[in-house]
Amino acid sequence: MYSQASELKVFSGSSNRALAERIASYIGVDLGKIEVGRFADGEINIRIAETVRGHDVYIIQPTSPPVNDNFMELLIMIDAFRRASANRIAIVMPYYGYARQDRKARGRDPISAKLVANLLTVAGANRIITIDLHAEQIQGFFDIPVDNLWSFPVFAEKIKSLGYKDVVVVSPDVGGVKRARKFAEKIGAPLAILDKRRPKDNIAEVMHIIGEIEGMTAVLFDDIIDTGRSLVEGAKALLKNGARRVIACATHPVLSQDAKERIMNSPIEKVFVTDTIYQESLPEKFEVLSVAPLLGETIMRIRKNLSVSVLFR
Repeated sequence: MYSQASELKVFSGSSNRALAERIASYIGVDLGKIEVGRFADGEINIRIAETVRGHDVYIIQPTSPPVNDNFMELLIMIDAFRRASANRIAIVMPYYGYARQDRKARGRDPISAKLVANLLTVAGANRIITIDLHAEQIQGFFDIPVDNLWSFPVFAEKIKSLGYKDVVVVSPDVGGVKRARKFAEKIGAPLAILDKRRPKDNIAEVMHIIGEIEGMTAVLFDDIIDTGRSLVEGAKALLKNGARRVIACATHPVLSQDAKERIMNSPIEKVFVTDTIYQESLPEKFEVLSVAPLLGETIMRIRKNLSVSVLFR
């Protein structure tokens, strides 16, 4: 058990209590007592059921769908802890909602990722811990410390255990190359890149494949599976161009609309995701890997003023 656990308290919102319980178990503490309710009109009502005065508080709350409800709940929780005189308030949001609007792609577009950063900071957050931000520059939207963790060690351990031969890691687009390269280096595999264009949101067309994939086990590595269209089209293109099989790894299983059915009916052999987003049940083609040890270790290292980057070497 962590020796200074009495000075640290971990609380969970309602978006992913299962992950919060795993993190608390790893650290060696019990989840803090908090009641999350609703008024008759749907407004969120928060009540902290134990003292937090002078404590360092960690709130586990991914802003996964329903994004607006979970994000508003998080803001109200932060305000409650700040007014209850918590010493520091750290937000553990493994999935950062609204991250895909990180710049003005067209005139009059919002930059929603920056708005989220502003709201979290103004509410009273002192630190943000997240995993695989869709765009790393989002860290620059904050004037407080941000720990953007990488999920690739979790997937690397799993892929190595399966004993596949002739593996190639495939980035689904140019924007994900850095993430995929780190994964490829970790498992000692070459890297390939899908050159895509997006005629509109959630629609992708594969134009070219950069790299050698013929006769190889292609591991598509992405940060988000939303509708699953991009993933499935990428898998079809890889198989059409000679890949032996396609495995998919994705950090955040948003799985909107009919994504599960689309992937189940696709030629993808296996899909590995993490528990950053709670899914009550997934089809047999999916396997969930937990990031709780990664987040728990990060929290303890922050508390002890130790390096976090050493976890990804």
